[in-house]
Amino acid sequence: MAGKKPAKLSVERLAKLDQLSKKLGYSYQDIRLLQHALTHRSMGARNNERLEFLGDSLVNFMIADVLFHQFSNLAEGDMSRVRAHLVKGDTLALIGREYHLSDYLVLGPGELKSGGFRRDSIIADAVEAIIASVYEDGGLDACRALVLRLYNKRLEVLDPKTIGKDPKTRLQEWLQSRNQPLPEYSIITVNGAAHAQEFTISCFVEKLNTKFEASASNRRKAEQKAAESALKALGEV
Repeated sequence: MAGKKPAKLSVERLAKLDQLSKKLGYSYQDIRLLQHALTHRSMGARNNERLEFLGDSLVNFMIADVLFHQFSNLAEGDMSRVRAHLVKGDTLALIGREYHLSDYLVLGPGELKSGGFRRDSIIADAVEAIIASVYEDGGLDACRALVLRLYNKRLEVLDPKTIGKDPKTRLQEWLQSRNQPLPEYSIITVNGAAHAQEFTISCFVEKLNTKFEASASNRRKAEQKAAESALKALGEV
């Protein structure tokens, strides 16, 4: 059975899609592909999930290709770590926000009411779907050019030694590389009911003779936040 034909786009919607395509730096042969990429599953069967599936593979491949050629001495494990950071949902959502994708998403009434246009997962999925839509419309070279534009700022300042590493790991490596004692973490307080506890942790860095305190919903998060504060004091953030 043939799939349902896409609804005809209004003049206003076409103008909005054209505005976004200009921001992306790509001129579509079939602008309906961009509309498709922005359409959430809450709108029904014709949505961006299949494009998002394809876009996920494309962005993984293209970022891997960039890392392989840009960092010739980077080990496989480090390339995997850096790529994982660059293509994870949080990063894709940040990219989507930079292009104000929330203003262009097509959501069902329920998602609109619940503020779905602000949800990171929906924005990240739309970025992947847009990448796939450019591939479908203009081929691999056009898609690669788009990915490079989306990631240009991040690739320019990328430090493969630190990106994708959590603050505790970075702090430990920084101290070890300078033959300094490792940080000491300790629990200061645990407050709240069992299902809603708040941990306050201290991180003592002997080199600075300072304790850095932080609070979070679990011990690990609090330790990470305290380590981040220590890194800032060391000038590493």
